[in-house]
Amino acid sequence: MIAAAEALGSLEYMLAEAGARRRLVSITVPFELADPSAAVFASRRAGDRWFCWEQPDRDGFALAALGSAHEVVSRGPGRFADVAAECAAVARDSDVREPAGLPAGTGPVWVGGFSFDPEGGREAQWASFPPALMVLPELLLHREAGRTHLTVCAVSGSGVDPADTSERLAARVSALRDAALPMLDPHPTGSVRIASVLPPERFEASVAAAVERIGAGALEKAVLAREVVVEAPRAHDPAALYGALRELFPSCFCFCCGSPEGAFLGASPELLVRRAGAGAATVALAGSTRRSADPSVDDHLGEQLRRSAKDRSEHDIVVRRIERSLRPYSVWVQAAPEPELIKVANIQHLGTPIHAQLADPRSAVELVSRLHPTPAVGGEPRETALGVIAELEGLDRGWYSGPVGWMDAAEDGEFCVALRSALLRDRSAHLFAGAGIVADSRPDGELAETELKLGALLPLVTG
Repeated sequence: MIAAAEALGSLEYMLAEAGARRRLVSITVPFELADPSAAVFASRRAGDRWFCWEQPDRDGFALAALGSAHEVVSRGPGRFADVAAECAAVARDSDVREPAGLPAGTGPVWVGGFSFDPEGGREAQWASFPPALMVLPELLLHREAGRTHLTVCAVSGSGVDPADTSERLAARVSALRDAALPMLDPHPTGSVRIASVLPPERFEASVAAAVERIGAGALEKAVLAREVVVEAPRAHDPAALYGALRELFPSCFCFCCGSPEGAFLGASPELLVRRAGAGAATVALAGSTRRSADPSVDDHLGEQLRRSAKDRSEHDIVVRRIERSLRPYSVWVQAAPEPELIKVANIQHLGTPIHAQLADPRSAVELVSRLHPTPAVGGEPRETALGVIAELEGLDRGWYSGPVGWMDAAEDGEFCVALRSALLRDRSAHLFAGAGIVADSRPDGELAETELKLGALLPLVTG
């Protein structure tokens, strides 16, 4: 904390030197803190945006962010390009002070996400989650391999008072609380109401309609999703739910995007893209089955999944599209020869790692724009499938199945596909799950698959 206070003494001078022109200024210092995410949840204010991102099994990697030094918002077909251009413009004039040799994800980092659809999030519950939102936080905590760093950011400009801004940010740092995340605490007497937004029979009818179109040769695959709303007797606690997710799903990308009105959080097994310099990595994820507590049964279920013609066909569609999407921008693209089993708490998937060497520098957000939506959440051919989804699905996905993640000042970063997720707004929790529909899909089987996927979060929000 002393190092942070001393470093922040320079912030006022840096802002004053920038004057009226827009300039990003940031300071990064080592910081003693056991749990960055818990500190953000404990220290956030009512008007804050906040963001937490962890993959606990990956050397304890965590990012946790508070407040907004600058926000980039967009919508429509050009939203990814808008965001990439504005993030680059802010970075072009910057005064960044940090120790040498820091890993990716330290320093100034943009955090946020995108809706599935270019105009997604029209329903009232998504009001504070626009189709494209990347936030440069005022405070960012980064932890990896047991080392934590704090970055403090501000953007100068007309109307920005250097002394007031420096004093306010110093107070924010001093107020960071090294707390623990709360435990899930079911209401002792109140009852919980669970309801599908559309009847399950409607979902089965949509699956049947999609299968008919696939059989007629209109498309190869379409992903259809369901929404379930859980009404609790008191407000859902995003901090407790996030803590439960990272305990149950340590190999997944555990995320929470918070606003003054609500929180969107989840534990996704699906990496959309990770960009590190000239390297890009992703995972084709499609084909699912349940887990078993009996190891021999669990292995048998996994082997059945590997041998399932229906699931392998669905999976191969995703692999081929990702390779085609990356190839025009890469020196080479290489997919693993066979899918592996990716096992999480209640479900196992077929996953094929894919790597590429980029031919030219392209930011993490630009790579997201080339890949989203993959056939794992959209379909194939892309535009035909999106039209079928819009016609048959009957819900506003908002940020569900959209890209969520982060990008640093070097334009490295990582985004997951926002699966196994829920939107929390006071006492309401909106849960989503989808299934990939191919030629031999059965409506009852696809409904069962969505129930299996909903089972990741449903027990946590129902107590």
